Amino acid sequence: MDRRPRDARLRQVGTSRAGLPLRLLSVGHGSRQVLVVAGPHANEPVGGATVLRLAERVLADPRLCDGADVTWNLLLCLDPDGSRRNEGWLSGPYTLGHHFRHFFRPGFMEQPEWLPDGAEGATLPETRTLLALQDELRPFLQCSLHGVDVGGGFVELTRDLPGLAPRLAHIATRLDIPLERGPYDTLYWPTLGPAVYRIPPPRRGDLAAAITEAAVESTWFHPHPYGTVTAVVEAPMWGVTAVQDASVPADAEETLRGVSRTLRRDTALLEELLARIRPYLGTAGDVDRLLAPVDDYVLVCPGLADSWDPDTGPGTDVDGGARPLPPLTTARLTALRISARRIALRTAGLLHQLVTASGHDPSGATADLDRLVDAWCADYHDGHGARWIPVARQAEYQARVVLAAFDLARRPDPASGRGARPLGAPPVRTEVPFE
Repeated sequence: MDRRPRDARLRQVGTSRAGLPLRLLSVGHGSRQVLVVAGPHANEPVGGATVLRLAERVLADPRLCDGADVTWNLLLCLDPDGSRRNEGWLSGPYTLGHHFRHFFRPGFMEQPEWLPDGAEGATLPETRTLLALQDELRPFLQCSLHGVDVGGGFVELTRDLPGLAPRLAHIATRLDIPLERGPYDTLYWPTLGPAVYRIPPPRRGDLAAAITEAAVESTWFHPHPYGTVTAVVEAPMWGVTAVQDASVPADAEETLRGVSRTLRRDTALLEELLARIRPYLGTAGDVDRLLAPVDDYVLVCPGLADSWDPDTGPGTDVDGGARPLPPLTTARLTALRISARRIALRTAGLLHQLVTASGHDPSGATADLDRLVDAWCADYHDGHGARWIPVARQAEYQARVVLAAFDLARRPDPASGRGARPLGAPPVRTEVPFE
């Protein structure tokens, strides 16, 4: 920005609940807008590195901004308050145990991308800031930068971008990033190509459905009337090879029964620990912030276990209709096993922080929580082969996927005229050398 003050401008566009500034970095002077949102989930920090990498690329390549009549708008962090609570693990060591013992993600009602009461009912200042930016910019492309703690990369779209799946596969192969062929997040969503999924339009449901399926209005869909395509770009921190295995295992149903049994058992252990801990926590504001996601996780676990268990029948959709699970590939079963373990580990990590913050542990819960966290992290390592992906490679992968989505979104759409680019403009080169 200091080198190119005319082409890169930084402005404050809002303020967080704790008074931290929400800053937007705009690069270029084109009439058409791209909006990239980093840090929508507090525990997924890679987007902060990705937007800086994107700014450097855009400044270095005129075809990405002024040559395409485009301005890039990079929101540096949507939830700085929550992100600050993850600082305990951000500097390393990058071990699963260290990560989950310092993990924080706010309760569902405090996550700024969701609009459970619609845009008019949005109360979080971070949410109102993002909505105002979307209405001001009316971007043809919005990218929301997310991270997967354990698993693989994938992309969710509000509109199809034909050709994205092969580009995604090429990028992932070059950078040795596993792609999820059946992520838990998209369990019931249409597939547009390998590791690319269509986000269904929002619909009303109960809180459990909103938490587990994003079955609620969101800032992903708010700019939809402007012709915006939103791409949610997920980059993994610890990669697992089996999430891309599309083979069909012979013992799929028995494996699924085991996943459900394990989730029920782990939930019972955590509920017992919560009952032991809660009387000693007090009512300080920090306790409430840590308890909110714990209560969310405990709320959804029984329903998840029942919906996955072949012996308890198919799941139900938000309208009350029967909804069987999609075909059970190795990738999907792996994703479900990882997700069940993830919910338990996050809950255990938050309970560990609650006990630590209370300053005393008369119930002796700390040792039990340490034992559970260590055992469950070992399952990720030994049972799934989870491997750390260096931060630079996570950010490079995510930046290349954003640039691929940009190249496809700016092309002419015969049906709407959306995304037209100058006649004869060459495709954007996304395969830059990896540093």
